[in-house]
Amino acid sequence: MNHSSLFKATLAGVLGAVLGSASMMFVMGGHGASVGPAAAVAAGEDDQQQIIAAVKHVEPSVVALVVTMNGTQVVPNDPFSQLFGRQFGGSPFGGERLQPFSARASGSGFVYSNKGLIVTNDHVVHGASKIQVVFSNGDKVAGKVFSEDPDADLALVKVDNYAKLPPALAFASSKAVQQGEFAIAIGEPFELQRSVTLGIVSGFDRHETIGGEDGYAHQFKGLLQTSAPINPGNSGGPLIDISGNVIGVNQSVAAPAQGIGFAIPSDTVKSTVAMLETHPGSHAVGSGGFLGVQLMPLDANVRSQLDYIGKGVAVAGVVTGSAAEKAGLQAGDVIQSVNGKAVEKPADVSSIVKATPPGKSVSLEVWSNGGRHQVSVNVGTEPG
Repeated sequence: MNHSSLFKATLAGVLGAVLGSASMMFVMGGHGASVGPAAAVAAGEDDQQQIIAAVKHVEPSVVALVVTMNGTQVVPNDPFSQLFGRQFGGSPFGGERLQPFSARASGSGFVYSNKGLIVTNDHVVHGASKIQVVFSNGDKVAGKVFSEDPDADLALVKVDNYAKLPPALAFASSKAVQQGEFAIAIGEPFELQRSVTLGIVSGFDRHETIGGEDGYAHQFKGLLQTSAPINPGNSGGPLIDISGNVIGVNQSVAAPAQGIGFAIPSDTVKSTVAMLETHPGSHAVGSGGFLGVQLMPLDANVRSQLDYIGKGVAVAGVVTGSAAEKAGLQAGDVIQSVNGKAVEKPADVSSIVKATPPGKSVSLEVWSNGGRHQVSVNVGTEPG
């Protein structure tokens, strides 16, 4: 069941206002001994004591990630103010611009191996110029992105030569997880260290369309749903069972609903991270495709401004120097199809463009000033 039509799912890393100012044991391949408190809990103890024991065993291996990002971002004009601008003599559509930015973000992660590797969400660390790993004992150690897969929203951060590295966490198989069992989220929401929330496993195989900080819609499939509260900063932290084993990596929440959180299932995490461990670098497929347009749905107001009655997606602005500008696209155009496929919402366009490797071309059917024509655009590279 896809809740995207009901809720807007948002990634749970903290970035923003902060834009102005965390199974089975892995005992092979150098992972070392993984921690799991099941053996420490005496038979017959109640659920509360098991939860307390699980948290005590897992917490030392959960970290906070404080991330600094410096790069270039696309800054769109407000499409609503642009539409209202006509009555005051302004243009109904504006452009976008590229501008340097510096931002501070935070998230969570957990120790994956005795080689200094830490699992987190890719959206927490993607594009980071500096990463500080804060351990439960207060130690702050410099980290770096070792490997990442933006399409899976998973990444490995590496710390070097840290003698007090906590043990790696143990994984349970997400296939064995049952609906209704306890789920415990541990992380650093709002940079409050070592926060714990409790809920249950609410559902499986959720497919979500999630809006990221890059402005694109991202499709994630097979997510685990939980009622354990997941707050900004929890991203990348572990979702554990009552035995202290990782059953997922906390990723996102459905807003404004309460008690609907999503985690990447442990089986997906294990297979993806095992690949990342042996293949450093970025492993996104077609994630860098960039057209350079700000897109808007064709609602009644936009149709009226454009005097247009057909289907498609409106171009609200074009980034200076982008592939779109070089191909002659301009504000007020309507993209009707991409590579022969009709489009009706911005996500239809962005999904095709992002799946196109930079340097390859896409064919657009465009309505402009009352006429239709074909436009071939060589897709550019998405800004960092």
